[in-house]
Amino acid sequence: MQAPAEAKQLTAAYIRICGASCAINVVGDLLFVAVLGMNVAGAALATVLAQALSVVFSLVMLRKKQLTFRFRRSNFRLNEQSARIVKIGLPLALQELLTQSSFVAICAFVNRLGLEASSGYGVASKLIGFIMLVPSALMQSLASFVSMNVGADDEKRAEKAAVTGVWICEIVGVAVFFLVLRHGDLLSVVFTADSAVIAKSFAYLKGFAPEVLLTPVLFAFIGYYNGHEATVWSMVQGLLQVFLVRLPFSFFMSIQPDASLRHIGYAAPLATAFGILINALYLFFYRKKHLQ
Repeated sequence: MQAPAEAKQLTAAYIRICGASCAINVVGDLLFVAVLGMNVAGAALATVLAQALSVVFSLVMLRKKQLTFRFRRSNFRLNEQSARIVKIGLPLALQELLTQSSFVAICAFVNRLGLEASSGYGVASKLIGFIMLVPSALMQSLASFVSMNVGADDEKRAEKAAVTGVWICEIVGVAVFFLVLRHGDLLSVVFTADSAVIAKSFAYLKGFAPEVLLTPVLFAFIGYYNGHEATVWSMVQGLLQVFLVRLPFSFFMSIQPDASLRHIGYAAPLATAFGILINALYLFFYRKKHLQ
């Protein structure tokens, strides 16, 4: 990952402990970090312990609650729907795997710019996780809503849902865009008090900001296609964005003599704009082939 030398020891400590867990329980993290102290190893251990508590609480609730059904060994078998589930879900799983891998690669590009840039990118990434909650919710809910209307043979209502979802997200997106573009430094203060790291985080957010306006449109397309079970195309368009735009542009910007996080941040909106273009073109062919 080409981590800065100053960060390698703490990074290794975090990975050793966090390797036991693959998810984060927010409430558990906050409680345990408060007890163990705000350090990297404490945060990683908090993640593991939070997941352990979740398992214990779940088992206790299951023992106390009278379920309306019973688990039997015969329940765990393949049926006629298994192949269809794999056909729909596997492309999305592969896309998510490769997309997340691309973010790991971008992190490696940023790490070569030094400790402050690496830390600033990390802070910006945490903020982006919150910023993208609304568009992400749109994509997931839209896929379900579209699929229900497709099943009811009401294609017009499915299309109307996609358009309405975009408008709702854009209302939120415009506000968030100006907040990130003008006051990204204030948002970064939530995660760090280091002025140099805040400046680097703000620089990346300035380049990333247009993504907030573009993502609702792209995610509406993806939700629409997923609702029609066209998940292979969802995978293809995602990979085209990653390997034709986001990764090459990020790498190119990171090797410039005057490389900055703001320039690297432009990779996200550029990739999304490209994704909107190819999805719009594909919609013409998809409707002609499948909906007429």
